[in-house]
Amino acid sequence: MSAERHGIIVTGASSGIGRAIAVLAARRGYAVLAIARRADRLAALAAELGDGRAFATLACDVTDADAPARIAAAARSALPRIDILLHNAGAARAGTLLEQNDAAIREQWELHLAAPLRITRTLLPDLRATHGAIAMMGSGLAVMPVPGFGAYCAAKAAVRAACTQLRRELRADGIAVSYCDPGVVETEFSAVSGTAAPGGMRRADPRQVARRLLDGIERRRPRIDANRMQPWLLGFARAFPGLADAAIARIVSRAHAAAPEAEQPRADAATPEPTPDTARPSAFEDALAPLARRMERVKLPIAFLASLLVAGSEIDIGEAAMRWAGMPNKNERALLGEAFDALVAAGYLERIDPQRLRVLRGAEPLERNGDKEQ
Repeated sequence: MSAERHGIIVTGASSGIGRAIAVLAARRGYAVLAIARRADRLAALAAELGDGRAFATLACDVTDADAPARIAAAARSALPRIDILLHNAGAARAGTLLEQNDAAIREQWELHLAAPLRITRTLLPDLRATHGAIAMMGSGLAVMPVPGFGAYCAAKAAVRAACTQLRRELRADGIAVSYCDPGVVETEFSAVSGTAAPGGMRRADPRQVARRLLDGIERRRPRIDANRMQPWLLGFARAFPGLADAAIARIVSRAHAAAPEAEQPRADAATPEPTPDTARPSAFEDALAPLARRMERVKLPIAFLASLLVAGSEIDIGEAAMRWAGMPNKNERALLGEAFDALVAAGYLERIDPQRLRVLRGAEPLERNGDKEQ
């Protein structure tokens, strides 16, 4: 594919693979529309590339209801034509699949599948006109799920299936569809999401990954593996699922051994009936009950969360994390995020943006053995 006068849209372009692909495409002569939530990073990226390139940016959350219309308007204004639509925006949230609440599961589905489909639907006439290409970012975890990544693995498996379906449905329109597997890459992904990167695997340079992926998209390949060894590893896992399960179990066991176990209740312990000295949990406590053991393990007091709920105020997630833990590690950040999600689902908070929350109502008094906890 000649890059001359061709246009490319890249979501999730403020860091990691998306940023590297946007830079590489601009240097190859593409007109680029780089999309991300972080306007400051997009501005820095545009400044780095200079004024001599056709490089436009759009600060936008791809999951917003008006995102498809905004992206289409920006692309039709900034690009001479739309040849490549790369859905790279993505994130994970740590936790087991059944620990995650409905909001966390919907978040993964929206970000990785529903939002890309909505954007693609809006831009389909433009892609038909150029016989363009659609690319979606997958993951090896779509084939070999690992505990602790919540709904991310299932969402990426859906992306993998969607790419195959779209490729077959859009074949008659002359539109190529590529499923991209980047492998393990040196990016902010694990730190931001609170997940652990696979141990013992070398992390690739995002610039090298970007080159391999963009080469594959230009050649209209249905599947692009940036790590050429990964298909063999995943093929082995599919052929020998018992061995794959055992290997993953050993990895998980080693990780769990490094963390202290929370005290487990006795299996034969009876649940006491509420008495005047044993008050029923409040609705606030009920909302956080699924996280209670993990909160005890990392010493996240329920009273601290209650103290943040001042009706009408706003909570900055980063500031809250610093107040609680000073320099929180990835597991602490992930758990605090899940606690806020639970309070959003219970109607105590509403999300303003990824880093800020609005308090809708305060917590009820916390009861412990008849005494109010301040």
